[in-house]
Amino acid sequence: MRYYTVSDPHGHFSLMKKALKESGYFSDDSQKKLIICGDLFDRGGEAIEMQNFIVDLLSRNEVILIRGNHELLIEKLAEDLPFYTAGDYRFNHHFLNGTFSTAFQLTGFKEDGLEVYPKRLALALKNTPLFKKILPACVNYFETDKFVFVHGYIPCFAKKSPLGYYGYKYLPDWRNALQKDWDDAVWYNGMEASRADLYNVTEPNKTIICGHYKASYGHSTLENKGRESGENADYTPYYGNGIIAIDACTVQSGFVNCIVLED
Repeated sequence: MRYYTVSDPHGHFSLMKKALKESGYFSDDSQKKLIICGDLFDRGGEAIEMQNFIVDLLSRNEVILIRGNHELLIEKLAEDLPFYTAGDYRFNHHFLNGTFSTAFQLTGFKEDGLEVYPKRLALALKNTPLFKKILPACVNYFETDKFVFVHGYIPCFAKKSPLGYYGYKYLPDWRNALQKDWDDAVWYNGMEASRADLYNVTEPNKTIICGHYKASYGHSTLENKGRESGENADYTPYYGNGIIAIDACTVQSGFVNCIVLED
């Protein structure tokens, strides 16, 4: 089976489509599937195009969807909306992370006057194909003989600080982790967890494919090549210790990474 793999397109459908086209996805008549390692929406302005594309692939059983932190965020937004009051949404994480933008695009609701119809927006959002078809199809991970596909990383023992997670330690039974642990793992920096000089959290005899954290972190921090952000940042896939990190930070880089794997 051939797997075309992308991650974190964040509503930038045209850029994801371009990456797939350049990788030969649309002209490939062999047995193949598209794997998206989370964060389909938010930030980009092509949520409807992304939604339609994914629903079509689901109808033909040609896509595997990994749950990311932004999938969790939009589920939380739908639950939070009925409790919103006037003016309390512009400065919360849903607004800052682009989750509201996705809700507006998919429902046709407008930002002006949101304070008077939050319950209506929540109901409309829950009736979109995103909630009816896409989110129910998302899985925590997908595994083949050679690869494990996740969003942030596999569940493991980790410490948490206001700046994020650290102190990673391998959890042998990660496949059977509680959903709470999977929800934590979508926020992990897999490149940090896998680094051999510190934590060395890897899966024996397999390569973990992940997104969530921009690949430039691996090039900059672990390979000492360029900066994590800016003109000389390298957003191409990072190949490290038992890991391939593919989040191109599309908002900054202007492209989506696509890797093609055989297994």
